[in-house]
Amino acid sequence: MNEHLEASFPYEGCGFFFGKDGETREITEAYVVNNSKDGDQRRRFEISALDYMKAEQYALKNGLDLLGVFHSHPNHPALPSVHDLKQAVPFFSYIIKSVYDGELRDTTSWRLNEETAEFEEEQVEIEHSLLVYS
Repeated sequence: MNEHLEASFPYEGCGFFFGKDGETREITEAYVVNNSKDGDQRRRFEISALDYMKAEQYALKNGLDLLGVFHSHPNHPALPSVHDLKQAVPFFSYIIKSVYDGELRDTTSWRLNEETAEFEEEQVEIEHSLLVYS
């Protein structure tokens, strides 16, 4: 995940992450996809419907939960944008990583509160190269 986002700089990189959903969520795998956004990919990302379908099939085939989407914010903080909120769906977590001048700086994770239609930040812990959050 990190390597892909740093290599995508100065454009937004993106992908999916998988693992197990329980009392906490544990990420065990990441799946990189191409940013299919037409136009300025330095400020926006888009994931194709075909890539979503492939990710769902991968999760089912491997007994994993499709936990969410990750993407980078080149030379910007790891905070969700208005556009990020408009694209959000329930259940998914949204990992945002800030990449400044090609180097990863910060990682945050957000989840949509269905009642308020706003993002709530999730606590993130990195354990043994795995990202665990609740």
